[in-house]
Amino acid sequence: MTERLLHFIWQFQYFNKSELETMTGETIQVISPGQYNTNQGPDFSDAKIKIDKTIWAGTVELHLKTSDWKKHNHQADKNYNNVILHVVWENDGNRNSVPIIATEQSSVIPVLELKDRISKILLQRYEELMNSSSFIPCERSIRTVKDISWKSWKDRLLAERLLRKAKNVETYLQQNNFHWEETFWWLLARNFGIKVNADAFEAMARSVPVNILAKHKNQINQLEAILFGQAGLLGNKYTEDYPKLLWREYKFLKEKYNLKPVHQPIHFLRMRPGNFPTIRLAQLAILISDSSHLFSKIKEAQHVKEVKQWFDVTANDYWHYHYRFDEATAFKKKNLGAAMINNIIVNTVAPVLFAYGNYHDEIKYKDKALKWLEETAAESNSITKGFANLTIENKNAFDSQALIELKNEYCNEKRCLECGVGNAILKG
Repeated sequence: MTERLLHFIWQFQYFNKSELETMTGETIQVISPGQYNTNQGPDFSDAKIKIDKTIWAGTVELHLKTSDWKKHNHQADKNYNNVILHVVWENDGNRNSVPIIATEQSSVIPVLELKDRISKILLQRYEELMNSSSFIPCERSIRTVKDISWKSWKDRLLAERLLRKAKNVETYLQQNNFHWEETFWWLLARNFGIKVNADAFEAMARSVPVNILAKHKNQINQLEAILFGQAGLLGNKYTEDYPKLLWREYKFLKEKYNLKPVHQPIHFLRMRPGNFPTIRLAQLAILISDSSHLFSKIKEAQHVKEVKQWFDVTANDYWHYHYRFDEATAFKKKNLGAAMINNIIVNTVAPVLFAYGNYHDEIKYKDKALKWLEETAAESNSITKGFANLTIENKNAFDSQALIELKNEYCNEKRCLECGVGNAILKG
């Protein structure tokens, strides 16, 4: 038994409530167990308990053993003066030897023992979850969870994930005087860098304000010069004309705008050529060239198809024959591709749109973000594949984002008592 499990059992009243008595023989009726409190003070607030013929309103404190009250020095803490019931897993002693539990004001508190009132099956299931070393703790029993439980829990998981990402977006906003277009540019560039170069691409984006990029949106070579130069991918030893041109343009623009190039390494190793940072930066430059005030346009878009069309870009002609400067290859158009566009919808567009709605308290933007995730293809990664092996549905990005949240924030931490699926399994 753990104290957190005891809290869970009391919160949902998963114990035999017939003929409840205190350790000194008074009858007990739980009218309301109270609200679970994760802050300082007793474990449950606003409880209502009938003891003999008197109804008491106040707080409830739980411990594994009765003597823990004094070990934690609650008798000298005024925060515990309003405790009306002390609930324990096991009483230290027996009915004729009940430790005196009192408040700072010397009021004696009745004690309720639950040890013999809790289902052994529930305890066994909890132990199995905690001792599991599988992909997820409930791997053996997850298929027993009803669809209706899954539906409501996925909604909650996705909301938690987007709210956490919204806080991250607000951190970015605080760093640029609450400029939404700038924030979107930073996060978009980070997304284009994928995991390997995300930090370097974000640093590059932070080094070039969007208003400078807007001034050169009609000159793709100047946009590429700025992005490649700031990312540290330009030099003066090229043999081909195009990179030489970019180098000359960058030297001029760097001086003109007093640009400070970033010094974070850009990686090419163990990466598919289509994901090379050179290709992603070239595609990013085209995207900037084709659109202005992009986030404003996204806010006003009615359908995710519109947004996907804006991101359906192809790098300029030079890159049809190159993956890196001065290294010619066979012809291949370097379009962004459906998988990458979906990735951007999931990891940048929807989170920033949701954050905007959350910040301005406008539900239409939050609803739009959720709807667009439902209309975007499901992600395929080690987590979603793991759930697929358990026959858990993953039909769109809404599902996959919820499953990623479940795995990372609940399963990996074994927070089964806070998990809708874990609750359903324990209730059985």
